[in-house]
Amino acid sequence: MSAGSKTTFDAFLGGRLTLQQPAKGYRAGVDPVLLAAAVRAKAGQSVLELGCGTGAALFCLATRVLGLALHGVEVQKNYANICRANATANNIDATIWTADLRDLPSALRGLSFDHVMVNPPYFERASRNPSQLPDREIAFAGDTATIDWINTATRRLKPKGTLTIIQKADRLPDLFSAISDRLGAIHVHPITGRTGRAADRIILRAKKGGRAPFKLHAPVSLHAGPSHVADRENYRPEIAAILREGHDFYLAD
Repeated sequence: MSAGSKTTFDAFLGGRLTLQQPAKGYRAGVDPVLLAAAVRAKAGQSVLELGCGTGAALFCLATRVLGLALHGVEVQKNYANICRANATANNIDATIWTADLRDLPSALRGLSFDHVMVNPPYFERASRNPSQLPDREIAFAGDTATIDWINTATRRLKPKGTLTIIQKADRLPDLFSAISDRLGAIHVHPITGRTGRAADRIILRAKKGGRAPFKLHAPVSLHAGPSHVADRENYRPEIAAILREGHDFYLAD
């Protein structure tokens, strides 16, 4: 971090994981935890996260599934450095690369992975007022096109490897436009805040070389009830178990 920058230490998964994060700028919330919970990794497999930030998704996954070979790519040097510090502090073995995903180091280009996970920027830069904090702006509306995220992820997957993405629901057309015929067996899981509301997030899972037909699943609601009725957390029990206890996000095939 630059001189004078402040960080906080924040608990995830009910305190099983503690992450240092910038006090200002991009700070991980619920979405990377849900992404990590949706990756169907098993001990002994390899995982790459593109745009890993300070490590929230990658290390939530490592906390849930032991024995993974973990790699992360982060373009912002300060976030990559914090990510490495978080790995050390949580006794997680991970290789964090400081690199632009459009120009990966040759050593990383020589590797392939069972799983690639991605929590890309949610907004088109031209469609919003930019943040005054440059690192936050990169996280929420970077200059890397969706097709670059998809292409890099696809290249780094092993045959039959799985790509898992969380993204805003209104960016789903961009994802479909970017996905080539190298990916198939696509599943889309809409995520809504409450039952009866439109989805505002989606989790997309695809397999390299997959041939199964596309499947759009029923929405998953995060909160209990149709509206907020009290000043307290009211996640559905299944969602609370993901966020607080590190359970997997069971998403049907």
